[in-house]
Amino acid sequence: MAKEKITMLVEKTETGFSAYSKDYPIFTTGQSIPELINNAYEAINFYFDETSTQIKPQDIKFEIDFKQFFKYYKVLNAKFLAEKIGMNATLLSQYISGTKKPSAKQTEKILKGIHQIGQELSGINLLQTA
Repeated sequence: MAKEKITMLVEKTETGFSAYSKDYPIFTTGQSIPELINNAYEAINFYFDETSTQIKPQDIKFEIDFKQFFKYYKVLNAKFLAEKIGMNATLLSQYISGTKKPSAKQTEKILKGIHQIGQELSGINLLQTA
């Protein structure tokens, strides 16, 4: 088995996305996040194919920095997120711009807020009005 989880760093490109591993010579691209994830899974399994190592989706961790994340998910308003998680909006903006780096605790708080918003949105059904 590969060492713990395989971390793939994700970056936004002009044509979509790219991802590369910090620990293995593995890289891939995709026009969308779902395509990138599928391509990364294929690339990782191709890399480990000769060793007969079976890699499962839960063995892969995707990471994207704040600036890249908010550049892609423009629909997520930083001020709204800051209010949702009880964080100063200016501080969150500094994290997003890269002028300050959040601690692990702050990163977890932000990620938890993003996941909460995602869960709320996934539970909503839109009705068509006449």
